[in-house]
Amino acid sequence: MRLPGVRPGTIPVMEHATRVGNRVLAALPPADFALLAPHLRKVPLQHDAVLVRSGDKIEHLYFPCSGAIALIMELPNGQTAATAVIGNDGAVGLMTALGPTRSPLTAVVRVAGTALQISPARLYAALERSPALATAVQILSRAVMTQFLHVAACNALHSVEARLARWLLHIHDRTDGGDVLPLTQETLSELLGVRRTTVTHVVSALRTSRAIKSNRRGQLEIDRHRLEVIACECYKVMSRRIDRIVSQDAPRLIHAAPGRYGSPPDLPFAKTDS
Repeated sequence: MRLPGVRPGTIPVMEHATRVGNRVLAALPPADFALLAPHLRKVPLQHDAVLVRSGDKIEHLYFPCSGAIALIMELPNGQTAATAVIGNDGAVGLMTALGPTRSPLTAVVRVAGTALQISPARLYAALERSPALATAVQILSRAVMTQFLHVAACNALHSVEARLARWLLHIHDRTDGGDVLPLTQETLSELLGVRRTTVTHVVSALRTSRAIKSNRRGQLEIDRHRLEVIACECYKVMSRRIDRIVSQDAPRLIHAAPGRYGSPPDLPFAKTDS
């Protein structure tokens, strides 16, 4: 199934881990990255593209090189709330490392970029041969789980204004530069899990404090310094912890993993065209 905004195989894959935009994949030793390289496809992530919907079978994993992907929890009554924002420090679809499964979350591109795409079967085959890659997947899972835990606590303890400032900063961290974010009020409502009337009030308050300079035609122009003042402590704590996991723990643990290469296992679900 081809998802809107994603055209697999349109950009040739990079040949060596040191040239990969995803920070955790870039930490892999060349021999371990070589197990993935023939099966990776660099694909564009178009704004508002849905990579996977809640309840759907996960057919691809995405390792972002740029851009931002929001993981959204959808409740039966139609309400939504963001649980994490994934950039080049993470991955989408990691649960497939445990075997074929359906997604518990909806993944939506909120800032356009690119990603390395691979099928679950190909990743699983490489995991069986590479302890370093298995460690990388564990690191990525820790980074995502760190966001889940902080977001859950933040949603329970902090104001909507502080939470919106935190989300805007997280998304801004994953852009290529500039202070204009392509976010509509509907998107902000989805991120925060509140009604659009509440979003209107919150955005107005942030404009009054000049943390948001303008919000026209689905674009927010932000003042980062003022947002940092308004955001709760969760932003700095979460960012610091995730950066430590990705920048310090990942290279150390991945390179400490023992090497093991051999023939790939015969997997019942390994048939794929990617």
